[in-house]
Amino acid sequence: MTETTADSAQPLESSPILQGERIAFTGTLASMTHRQAMELVEQHGGQASQHVSHQTTLLIVGEEGWPLEPDGRVSVKLDQARQLHDKGEPVRILSESEWLSLLNVEPQERKQQQLYTPAMLSQLLNISVHEIRRWERVGLIKPAKKVFRLPYFDFQEVTGARRLYELAQSGVKLEELASGLERLKAILPNIDRPLAQLEVLVRGRHLVYRDSAGLIEPSTGQRVFDFDPAPLPEVPSPADEPDTILMRPISSDPSPDGGSANRREWTAGDWFHEGCRLADDNEVDAAIEAFRLALIDDPLNPTHHFHLADVLYRQGHPDAAIERYYMTVELDHNFLEAWTQLGCLLDETGQIRAAQEAFRVALDLHPDYPDAHYHLAELLERTDRHEEAAAHWQSYLKFDQRGPWAEIARQRLGL
Repeated sequence: MTETTADSAQPLESSPILQGERIAFTGTLASMTHRQAMELVEQHGGQASQHVSHQTTLLIVGEEGWPLEPDGRVSVKLDQARQLHDKGEPVRILSESEWLSLLNVEPQERKQQQLYTPAMLSQLLNISVHEIRRWERVGLIKPAKKVFRLPYFDFQEVTGARRLYELAQSGVKLEELASGLERLKAILPNIDRPLAQLEVLVRGRHLVYRDSAGLIEPSTGQRVFDFDPAPLPEVPSPADEPDTILMRPISSDPSPDGGSANRREWTAGDWFHEGCRLADDNEVDAAIEAFRLALIDDPLNPTHHFHLADVLYRQGHPDAAIERYYMTVELDHNFLEAWTQLGCLLDETGQIRAAQEAFRVALDLHPDYPDAHYHLAELLERTDRHEEAAAHWQSYLKFDQRGPWAEIARQRLGL
């Protein structure tokens, strides 16, 4: 009879990492659909469930936006899981990043470092670039970094801001929203940017800040009179971000000093902020006029030219917009977004060689600029320069793996 030695024995296979786990999901997942997540659970030996019950051992919280109901309260599944946990049931609550890290699918550190330009976010979240820029101007989102004026944003911060904004716009009562945020913070203390730092009042469709002196409408800098202020919930803010974002109606004819509107005394900055406000409200003709008035007093300001180019294009004047973008980069050669916008418009108007040059200038300034890689790859693809295009598609995929542009890049590369 042959003896079995340690050397001849077959190694034991390790158990699947999710074996014995019954897993449910709540909120919108940022990395995949719920169906794909359930398939991933089964691949790793677990059981996926649509509901939270006494059998649930793991609840995964999606990171696109926040798991809040339309009334501002914490999602039903999250509340149920917390109640079961408090009663001693063996249910754990993990964020999407923590779960993916557990499975070695997408390390949490990599996800936290993933940053997106306004154009990339526009594609990912179906939000216009104009809206993203407006949210940045009013402070609803803050860039993680800037490269030659180009902002890069954390995905979770933007999706959280969008959810918050949608709830506020839908008329959620302040008390319900504040209560939901506090509940969420208590359940998920490890969220990088808890919504508790944003204190929101639903008073209208415009955003204002509250500072130590009162309310300010950020696009104009005007003071807003707070005749009947609502009591604010005690929602703590980080010490380095003392200002609070609120929502409150403002006059349709604002003045910079908060008094009567005397436009004859407005500065270039006042007219610029008015142009931004009008552009946000889709009053494009009036915005064009406001930006032109800003340039009368400050003709060498590249930002004013950039915004004028944007509204000229929106109004159907691409040639005029091109000239303004050229003026922008003449005044500031390092204005990255102006170079890519210029390249896109030159391409659109059939000026292929000039468009290619604009994109290459942007990449000379910032070799890791995803938008420029994407647009240049598209241009090269259309002109049958497939090998050159492939290098830029591959470069783009280093910065984006899940958006619509990433899917196009993979298709072009045959992946």
